[in-house]
Amino acid sequence: MKKRSKTHINKKTKGIIGGLSIIIILFFSFYKIDNAIRPVARIQAVHFAEKTANEVIEATLTDYLTQNKYTYSDFAVLLLDEDKKVSTIEMLSYNINKVQAEVTLKINQSLERNGKRSTQIPFGSLTDKSLLIGKGPKLKINVSPVGTATVELKSDFREAGINQTCHSIYAVIKVKMSSSVPMYSYNTETELKFLIAENIVVGQIPYITAFSQK
Repeated sequence: MKKRSKTHINKKTKGIIGGLSIIIILFFSFYKIDNAIRPVARIQAVHFAEKTANEVIEATLTDYLTQNKYTYSDFAVLLLDEDKKVSTIEMLSYNINKVQAEVTLKINQSLERNGKRSTQIPFGSLTDKSLLIGKGPKLKINVSPVGTATVELKSDFREAGINQTCHSIYAVIKVKMSSSVPMYSYNTETELKFLIAENIVVGQIPYITAFSQK
């Protein structure tokens, strides 16, 4: 009886040790696979999120500007000094705030309608093995906007030649996007810059009023 009991205990102990060994092997295998896949998965997911945001926002802003046909004079007035040289650029705050509000609304409406997208990527493309790229079962990448996009109109000056300066007015759009693949999810903030209008000013850089500058 004692021998059978001892044999039974040994088998049970071996079974427990075997089970723990399998668990440990599976854990380290998953850990190794996770370390190999996670960085690539993040790059793929974030890239798709940024691409989606860029496409939706660019299409919306292009359509808005095409419809409204704004020019530089809609946003700024050049004031001359006694020598007929540009001394001050007076920004038209009403139009700036109007465009900023309208663009913000339209971009957020577009993101709500078109910002939720998905694509598929082969599992092998999430590894660092060149031989596996484009192979394996397809995994879905989902993206969607998080919160609302913000829009701010800004301006800056840059040299445009001898005694000439280019004054640019542009929109800076910031949007947060969520992207996910099986087992992983990421949030990323994308900042996009789009030219609204610009003008060449002859002479020294003039004083600019009532507007945020870069």
